Formats: sequence, structure tokens, C-alpha cells
Amino acid sequence: MRNIRYALTLSALLSAAGAGAQVLPTPPATPPTPAPSGTNPLPSAQPTPSAPVAPPAGSAATPTPTESVPYGAGMKVNISPDGSKYLRFISWHQVWTRYTENNSNTLRAPGKPQSDQLDFALRRSRLIVLAQLNPRFLIYTHIGINNQTAVSGGVAPAVDGKKPQLFIHEAVVEYKVNKYMSLGAGMHYQNGLSRLTRSSTLNFLTMDAPLTNWPVIEAIDQFARGIGAYAKGRVGKLDYVLSVNESFLTNQAGAFSTPVGLGVTTGTGSAAINRGTNTAQYNPQGTKHIYQGYVSYELLDQESNLIPFNVGTYLGTKRVLNFGGGFFYNQDGMVSRGTSSVLDATGITAASAAGIPAYNNAANGTQTHDIGLWSLDAFFDTPVNKETGTAFTFYGVYYNYDFGPNHVRFIGASNPGYGTDPRRGNAVPQSGTGQVGFVETGFLLPKSLLGPKVRVQPYVSHQLASYEGLRAASGEQRNVNITDLGANFYLDGHNAKFTLNYRNRPDFSLPAGTAATVTAPSDIRYRPEITLQTQIFL
Repeated sequence: MRNIRYALTLSALLSAAGAGAQVLPTPPATPPTPAPSGTNPLPSAQPTPSAPVAPPAGSAATPTPTESVPYGAGMKVNISPDGSKYLRFISWHQVWTRYTENNSNTLRAPGKPQSDQLDFALRRSRLIVLAQLNPRFLIYTHIGINNQTAVSGGVAPAVDGKKPQLFIHEAVVEYKVNKYMSLGAGMHYQNGLSRLTRSSTLNFLTMDAPLTNWPVIEAIDQFARGIGAYAKGRVGKLDYVLSVNESFLTNQAGAFSTPVGLGVTTGTGSAAINRGTNTAQYNPQGTKHIYQGYVSYELLDQESNLIPFNVGTYLGTKRVLNFGGGFFYNQDGMVSRGTSSVLDATGITAASAAGIPAYNNAANGTQTHDIGLWSLDAFFDTPVNKETGTAFTFYGVYYNYDFGPNHVRFIGASNPGYGTDPRRGNAVPQSGTGQVGFVETGFLLPKSLLGPKVRVQPYVSHQLASYEGLRAASGEQRNVNITDLGANFYLDGHNAKFTLNYRNRPDFSLPAGTAATVTAPSDIRYRPEITLQTQIFL
């Protein structure tokens, strides 16, 4: 409780300090561009550029305003007098101050169990360079780091927090064929599946994404991006994107790098046998292409689709009602061994010695499975009272996931736990074969509430997931329920804001010696997280 009080006190002090702060960007010589329409993901973000208008020759300098003005869509450098050719730079940081009650059996350092802690994390740090030197050609580059804590996220991600890897998130070239279609290629974020799978990380309604919206992140993609080609466009009110990508090798090592890892060994020596568990894992020999797409029908205002970052909340600047659906397909993306597959001592030795090539031997009993995912979703965002500045936002999505039999994967954002135990720290079941429902809603309160410098937007979200591979010793399936509630405190729209979030998280950790057939505890405990996120992007 003492740590909780410390966290709440620190959060209150930081929020109070932020309330007195003010972002004062240099005012444009022309009317300010609208608030950014979107930016990336787990994961990034970027506002949509608008065509700038050059100031009239000889115009007088605009006096510095006493109040904040909309920053627009990034730091822009005009290359042509009319602004049609330009470079745009977008940079941002998201910093977490967090109290976490850890899952059971969590280590904070080698050999040091820890039940809870107050820590700091760099959730995202990114830079985007965007250029349009011809109306038909677009190029953008996106680099950054993610999830750095004092114990993880560094050069050895699970056990070292120092020197995180700065890597390419996106490197894209795009050609506009006509007003209905553009074609692009490179390392891109033109994902299918759902609106949230294509979300900006700069203008979430809640503090962050639920993570289940990026179901294969860092398994067969590169931080929710893929190398491939795409087609995107709009026909009337129908917006679409289709893409084909390479499937990244999983580079699995250890238990799942041989068929033996897909089973449980009992007995020793010549009496040892290994029986399959009928639990699918990512296929270390998966090399088939990934096909995905997303289509949405825009009933009210149209959204920008220049770059693939869907907005989480427009703060009353648009009236949007969209219905969408998407898919993701990867042939032979998973592998398993059924319970009827039994290796004797000789087979265990041969499979262990052969490593991954042993998957090709039909005698080892391995079976491949396609990854087939689809979703349906709806997004509604509208001003309620333009005079008072109130606005309402809602998003809901249904996911149907098929990763093969009994697959479940655990992930925790900026995990504060040390080591490689997938259930450590703040990890929850992030994806798996089954069904997921997620809803979030928020309300932007009147601008008179805290004065002109701070806007407040309370929100709440809930995720309910039913994965067939989460079963207690009795065989009964256990659901995943995760609730987040909090509030955004906007100092300058999404460009400068604080978010205070409370999460009620299920702890699926298992005691030592649990049978391999058990994947969920009989009595699920819930752990609190309290996080203050500080975000600034320019």
C-alpha cells in the first residue's frame, strides 16, 4: 500500500505540474492546419500532412500568441515556393511512471523475487521523415526504440535494459496510380485485420493499445510491420488496403526448435518417451507469404489515408462513423504434434540432434496449421456540443483467431520483470486460438472545467478473450478479462498530454511443478497497475 500511495502522489504532482505548462509552437503565417489525423504503433504514430499554403510576399510578421495554437502535422520544410514539395519531420517520446503489482514468481534481478515496484519506462521514442517531391510520389522513413526499462528492452531484451536497438520501423516508397489507388512497397504498416491493427500510437483514446490487436507482433513480423507491397485507396465512401508480405523467420531456439519441444518427455534413458501436446507454436520453417486486408465504409466525414495511422480520438474536430472488417492469412504458419504422436528414446535422440530439420521427418508426427484471422469493427467519434467543446468517442472490435490447436501467447508492455518466463511481470495472454472482444469509450469534458489550458477526457475500456488453450487442471477453460480506466489531460491536443491509467490485470502465472497439461490457474488473481504517461510530439 505504501508503494501505491507513493505512485499516486507522484502521479498527482506530475499532473499538477503539467497542468501549468503550455506548449507554444511558432505560429504559422497562414491559418493553422487541422489537428493531425493520425500516426503509428506497440505499437508508433504520425500525423497526416496537409498541403501548406505559402504566405503572401511582404506580409507582416504575426505576433506571438498568448495561448497555444494547433501545431499542425509536424515540422515542415518547404522545398518549393508553393509548399507542394516538402520535407516533414515528426518526433515523439512516451514516458511511463508506473506502479505494478507483479505476477507471481516474478524476478526483478537474477535470483531476486519481487512482488511489486515503482519504475520508469520509455514506452516509445520515434522519429519520422516524410517527403513528397512530386504529387504522385511519397517516401517516408520511421525509426525508433520501444519498451526500454531498467531490466529489459535493451540489447538483450529479456535480461538487459541498456542500449536498446534503434531500428527501422518503416521505409516506404509509394506511387499514386490514380485517385482510386496508390501502390507502395518496403517495410510498411499497411496492415489488415482491424482499424486498431493500423492505429496511430500518438492519438490513442486510452493510454495504449490492448496489444491483442497486433496478434503476430515480433513473431513473424517486425514490430507489427512487414516487408512487402500494398495497394490502398478509396472508392466513394469505401476505403481499402490490401498487402502481401514476407513471413519473417521466427528464429526460435531452445525448447520449440525441435519436435521434442512440441511434446512432454516422461521417463529416462532407454525408457524415455515424448508425447505430443497438441499445442501449436510458430513454425520455424514457415516461409509462405502473408496476405492481409482491411476495408471500411465511411458514413460521415472522410478520414485521411495518406499514411496508415488510424486516429483513436479526434477531440471533436471530426464527425466520423465507420464500419470495417479485415483479414490476415499465412499458410503453414504454425506447427504442432498431436497427442497420438509418440517418440521413443531413439526418436528423442534423433530429433534433438537434428534440430529444426527434424520437422521435415513425417515420423516425428509434426503437423502444420494455417494462421487465419479476421475481425469486424465500428468507430464513432463526434462533437457533442461545439460551444462547450464536448465530444464522444467509441470503438468496438470482434476478433476471431485461428493459430492451430490450443495456441496461447503471453506479452507484457515494457515488462518490468527480469528473465525469459513469458508470464513474468505484467504479462497477460495477448493472443491465441479463440475469440476476442474489445470496447473503449471516452468523453471530452467541457473546456470550462479546468480553464483554457487543460482539457480532460475520461475513458474506459474492457477486453474479454476466450482462448481454447487456457485451461485449468479440471480442463475448464479460463477467460481473460482486462479493464482499463483513466483520463487524458490535454495541454495542446495530442501534441502535449498526460494520461493517468489504472489497469486491473489477471495473473495467469503457475506454481512450480504444475503439470504441462495445465495452462491456467484454477483461481485467477487480479493485479493492479497505475501508470502516468507523459507524451509530447512535434
